[in-house]
Amino acid sequence: MTPAHTDPPTQVEPSPPTAPEAGADLERRVTEVGLALRASLDALLDSLGGATRRPQALADRLGVDKVLTSRLLKALDARDPIAVVHYAPGPAPLARVLAGARREGAATLALAAAEAAIADFERLIKVEVGDRGYLDSILSAWLPEARRENELRSKQTAWRAMSQLRGVSADVDFTTVLLHPNDDGEHIDVIWLIGMLGLRRLRPGARARFATRRNVGGSGGDRRPRTLDGDPVDAAQVQSLRLDQFCHAPPAPLDVVTAGEVVHYSLGGRAFGPESAVDLVFAEANFAELPRTVPTGSGRRGYVFAECTTPSRVLSFDVLVHADLYPDQAPRLDIYDTAGEGVASPNSPERDADRLDLAEQVEELGQGLDRVRARDIPDYAGLLRHVFARTGWDAAQFRGYRVRVDYPVYGSQVTLSFAAPEGDAAK
Repeated sequence: MTPAHTDPPTQVEPSPPTAPEAGADLERRVTEVGLALRASLDALLDSLGGATRRPQALADRLGVDKVLTSRLLKALDARDPIAVVHYAPGPAPLARVLAGARREGAATLALAAAEAAIADFERLIKVEVGDRGYLDSILSAWLPEARRENELRSKQTAWRAMSQLRGVSADVDFTTVLLHPNDDGEHIDVIWLIGMLGLRRLRPGARARFATRRNVGGSGGDRRPRTLDGDPVDAAQVQSLRLDQFCHAPPAPLDVVTAGEVVHYSLGGRAFGPESAVDLVFAEANFAELPRTVPTGSGRRGYVFAECTTPSRVLSFDVLVHADLYPDQAPRLDIYDTAGEGVASPNSPERDADRLDLAEQVEELGQGLDRVRARDIPDYAGLLRHVFARTGWDAAQFRGYRVRVDYPVYGSQVTLSFAAPEGDAAK
């Protein structure tokens, strides 16, 4: 017999697996874990009876430290289950709480429920997320206080690492920018006050450097930085930039190099170590530095910025704006990562991807100098009064804005920008 002819079976290509949406169910899981932790641990403490809601009394009874019981009680006081997870001690410390409660005769059912909730908490951390740091980062997107705490811890860790890698550190890095209309009606005069307080080398040969620059085209002419008295800045006049009377540690030796639109400043001398801390305060004037208007229809913004080029505990960035400039508006804050593409302009949409989503905000300082004191900068109001006296500008005509950042991210750029008038509107 001739075998019957049959077509080969059709090969069905398997469909590629569909990737689940990252984190789609995670908020629900965190909520479940938070509810279970709060309910079970509340019941566990209730089963012990007596004074179990005071940190020291609970620590003494369970044989654990007060820091642990304070954090536990803070978590149980939270009404939001996501906040419970955020504030809760880790599974290992909670296991110590469980062991102490067992010794003190806690109810069997309460112990079992708490043990199951802690195990589920550990599974969430280790299996579903990866570690506690990742979990805290996720929680920061849902809980404002978690975001602030997580950012601060992360930035502090980064500051320590970069201080060691760079070999330099400063207690305070401050930049203050004064914007005043130039007499020609077409440009803006800019004064930069720059300070490094508690600046130190941590090892021999480490370099601390920073710069002022113009990153705005079309302002006309070359950039010509000057002293407050109007003298050009070069090696001969560098000492005229300094305001050593506002230093509270020994004044820092300063070197300066001008390269095109950028003036580079660096810490001179060779001292290093904890006792080498110095202060540096100086002022640089740039007359007719920026254009007052932008091309009609361009939507471009006027802006100034501070670069985080030295690992610092605090960055303080103030902008004082004359009443005739950018009236009836507050600045927009953008913080950029400059590692890939360098200094950023808020007028470059392609740099939007480099914005850092941080919790920093702009504080309004009002008109004049009544509210400009800065807790991080000794005699800051006196420094500003000195600058206004030297320039002859009227401080009462200026309004101020401040961005204060704890442990600013090394290599970031803090930018304040204003919607600029178009065409001849400013004349």
